Parts: sequence; C-alpha cells; structure tokens
Amino acid sequence: MMMYPPIDDLVKNAKGNRYVLCTVITKRAKEIATVRRLELENMDKKAISLACEEVFQGKVVPSEF
Repeated sequence: MMMYPPIDDLVKNAKGNRYVLCTVITKRAKEIATVRRLELENMDKKAISLACEEVFQGKVVPSEF
C-alpha cells in the first residue's frame, strides 16, 4: 500500500523535521475537525488526511521558531 502524499515529501515541507511535521499536521487536523465536522461526516477522507494533503500542497506551512 502506497501512502499519498509520500512521507519524505511531507518531511521536506516541514523543513526536514519530523516533530514539526507531526505538530503541524495534528494542529491542522484538529482545526479541520472542528470547523468542517458536518462536511467530514459525508466524506470518505478523515481530517488527518486532509491536513496531510494541505501540507503537501504548501497551503499549510510551519511557522518560524
């Protein structure tokens, strides 16, 4: 089973830091689950998948620390 988006590409978008990647995806998934709760019930995808796709596409980026 292939994972999309690829984890290596996600890590690159998080400045090479897996901890930052995990934190960004988790925070965004919580936002999506809160705001789009009713919409998610009718979709096949989960909030975590949508958050991963947003990071992969560059819509969500980690802030400078």
